Amino acid sequence: MTEATTAYELAQVNIARLKAPLDSPQLKDFVDNLDPVNADAEAADGFVWRLQSEEGNATDVAVFGDAWLILNMTMWRDTDSLTAYMYQGRHREMLARRREWFERVQGAMTALWWVPKGHRPTVAEAEERLLHLRAHGPTPYAFTLRTSFPQGSAEPVPGEVPDGLGCPV
Repeated sequence: MTEATTAYELAQVNIARLKAPLDSPQLKDFVDNLDPVNADAEAADGFVWRLQSEEGNATDVAVFGDAWLILNMTMWRDTDSLTAYMYQGRHREMLARRREWFERVQGAMTALWWVPKGHRPTVAEAEERLLHLRAHGPTPYAFTLRTSFPQGSAEPVPGEVPDGLGCPV
């Protein structure tokens, strides 16, 4: 890798709207697997960091001021390492069951963006990236795995978010 490609890390945020409270029987399997799935992520090649509260996960971190939305925010070396983790092992099994626990929502629920190595994004930054992706589609500022941009892509100044777009769900 060149110095330019190692000067950045990949930020990833995804949000989901719960179908039931986290302490409900319906979400028991999801909650019981949070620690093992997070441990798998931390052991994965290319993993850098994840947002977590004192409880060790981020399910109690507020996003968009909506108690029914939960957040996952991680940092990775690159898109290949994130993809390799997402679609294997326990995470893949949990991903296949997501409709048991989360509402189907229209619009972007996941956003990716490059940040300078060592930067740790805030929840407000993640919200902004999701809103930008919803308003403008994939750009170097906020993109998806399906439509990604190379490390070091020029980051445009985000445009205004159209009225009524506030929370993406």
